Amino acid sequence: MDNSGKEAEAMALLAEAERKVKNSQSFFSGLFGGSSKIEEACEIYARAANMFKMAKNWSAAGSAFCQAAQLHLQLQSKHDAATCFVDAGNAFKKADPQEAINCLMRAIEIYTDMGRFTIAAKHHISIAEIYETELVDIEKARDGQEGASPGNACSLLVPGSDPALWLPTALCLQVGTNAMDSPLLKYSAKDYFFKAALCHFCIDMLNAKLAVQKYEELFPAFSDSRECKLMKKLLEAHEEQNVDSYTEAVKEYDSISRLDQWLTTMLLRIKKTIQGDEEDLR
Repeated sequence: MDNSGKEAEAMALLAEAERKVKNSQSFFSGLFGGSSKIEEACEIYARAANMFKMAKNWSAAGSAFCQAAQLHLQLQSKHDAATCFVDAGNAFKKADPQEAINCLMRAIEIYTDMGRFTIAAKHHISIAEIYETELVDIEKARDGQEGASPGNACSLLVPGSDPALWLPTALCLQVGTNAMDSPLLKYSAKDYFFKAALCHFCIDMLNAKLAVQKYEELFPAFSDSRECKLMKKLLEAHEEQNVDSYTEAVKEYDSISRLDQWLTTMLLRIKKTIQGDEEDLR
């Protein structure tokens, strides 16, 4: 089946889901299992969304996932609603980054309300990545050169801050602090403190140095982590303006723990502040 066929099938599924929703609102459905029709509609909207994804109609896929999420909320199925909002965000990311952010924020609200702070923080970082990689006008937004930019709405929450940094800095610190007291999450605390320190480093080296000291006091195990040792090497290389030492430290870390896109972006951003930058990490 070609893309047009998949899209036609998705449209038919949307119509079926809408009929289910409409029928659930009738008097007799209210008496005899209206909620079951809503549950069926949720499933059909999700099927339509996945069919739109196969047709590469990302906006339609995102909208269908949003419809499913709203119905899950109506059924008080918070976890399923949040999952659908995340799916919607991932679809919109390919077509409408700002709408992707809106959907992820809805998911974050639900996860936070449920006390799922770790997963909420993960999606906050996803939002920061969208600002960093998808909304290419972020530098203009930060400098105030674009009057109506998605970045400005974010800056209003923390005046004068970089929209790509305030989310992960605050949330990584919060989640790292929560994680260090949990036997199950303790190991991941160092990763969150590492990311928070990198965000500080992008703003100011002294900020980063003080942050690392604070995190070591807060969570002594951080001192012995590879992440903390890397931070100290990067700070030293930056202080000496030694780009070779910086690159070598990153290369050594990457040989054991592969850098993901977010870490690579942040490390490159810091590296560009060192004299003699060679525009590459490895």
